[in-house]
Amino acid sequence: MTALVIAEHDNASLKGSTLHTITAAAQCGGDVHVLIAGHNADAAVQAVAKTAGVTKVLVADGAQFADGLAENVAAQALALAAGYSHILAPATAFGKNILPRVAAKLDVAQISEITKVVSADTFERPFYAGNAIATVQSSDATKVITVRTTAFDLPADGGSAAVENVSAVAESGKSSFVSREIATSARPELTAAKVVVSGGRGLGSEESFKILEPLADKLGAAMGASRAAVDAGYVPNDWQVGQTGKVVAPDLYIAVGISGAIQHLAGMKDSKVIVAINKDAEAPIFSVADYGIVGDLFEVVPALVKELG
Repeated sequence: MTALVIAEHDNASLKGSTLHTITAAAQCGGDVHVLIAGHNADAAVQAVAKTAGVTKVLVADGAQFADGLAENVAAQALALAAGYSHILAPATAFGKNILPRVAAKLDVAQISEITKVVSADTFERPFYAGNAIATVQSSDATKVITVRTTAFDLPADGGSAAVENVSAVAESGKSSFVSREIATSARPELTAAKVVVSGGRGLGSEESFKILEPLADKLGAAMGASRAAVDAGYVPNDWQVGQTGKVVAPDLYIAVGISGAIQHLAGMKDSKVIVAINKDAEAPIFSVADYGIVGDLFEVVPALVKELG
């Protein structure tokens, strides 16, 4: 029994989502192989090879993989699929674009966003916006799985996996790369940050959202938002935390002016420590908070910043 992890990377580096997925793959039992489909991706290959638990790194090098087009990467995974009991990828935009294609071609049911490996054929995954957990058992010969990365720890370093070059599939011709706009920030990446400060509709405006910046600066935190704040145009879409946004599980999550709709809770309730600041003592966010402050955020946040100073 061997699992294949499809690595998410940008050729120059490996994404943290891949490392969490390797942990899930190792828990399925058996060996773990990792596919790097890229172009001049030596740095990503070496990062995987040094990861504990990985027994082999398969490298498919070609210009057709340079931009991670799903059609090409899925075809490469399918070319290797016959030898594997499990095929896994992170439940990010990358994995969600590739694995459904693989599952459809293999004529198996994809198991999406697992949060726990019970056994080699049984997994847990959330549904109803995270309010219930389904235990799913698969009888398919090949299990095709996306992994909610926040549910699995990072693997240790110190591995020494063998590296093997494999034949690269041809360009599919079904899509072409046009352009990429990458948001840049001096703050940590939202899904990888150890501390997240999020704001909601209670902040009232784009200008008022800036009150959170000194708090985030003091804590070295990423900044997030509820869907209501994003829909109102206070902050960019890539700040959204929740069922239809990003799922985070930092060591500390501070929710400011967020009521706590179930869709938002689904994206952050696995955080280690949750602090809620809201003037409504009955706000649902307090049901998951470890610490709650009932008060005017425009008074509480500056006071917190002063204390931290």
